[in-house]
Amino acid sequence: MKNEYQIIYDRLFDHYGPQGWWPAETSFEMMVGAILVQNTNWRNVEKALLKVKPFLEPEAIEKLPLDELAQLIRSSGFFNIKAKRIKAYLEWFRTYEYDVDKIKKLERGPLRKELLAISGIGRETADVMLLYAFEKPIFVVDAYTRRIFYRFGLDMPKSYDVFRQKVEAELPRELRLFDEFHALLVAHAKEHCRAKPICNQCPLADRCAIRLD
Repeated sequence: MKNEYQIIYDRLFDHYGPQGWWPAETSFEMMVGAILVQNTNWRNVEKALLKVKPFLEPEAIEKLPLDELAQLIRSSGFFNIKAKRIKAYLEWFRTYEYDVDKIKKLERGPLRKELLAISGIGRETADVMLLYAFEKPIFVVDAYTRRIFYRFGLDMPKSYDVFRQKVEAELPRELRLFDEFHALLVAHAKEHCRAKPICNQCPLADRCAIRLD
């Protein structure tokens, strides 16, 4: 018998199809995007990535003065803070010679601890990097996930990691499933489960408790 998480995933996948996430040409662009998207929307991140694109190599960004990097990513908001976070992330990345394949060989737990030790890298940012850059199956908890699960009728823990672990315990540890699940939840939050929900033709409507904030 399918659990509620699997039902949500299956319904969303059948409705939206494969998402092909994360939207980036390289793993490094993905990781920079994960920092830029903190506290903003993807539209603003796209503008910032366009400006910084000529420098989207680790060595090139490391050579950029901090203030110049900040101006390039200005559209993402909190640009001075995010520039410092990108530089801090690069210091860590350099210890692995900017080699994503080398990092992929690490176990998920120790690697996650290393990411969380970097200034400005929180749980959500670390987990999207683990999932989309380093190919570690992990469930990403974000505001969209909390909104959808709450409205569906699931009372989830307030703690990020307890929430994540509760979902992971009920799903097969498959990279593609976790990869698609996060992307599908984002797609659904934008299409139907908005701040003001559009329940007509929602693929979850017949099972949803429709609990509103």
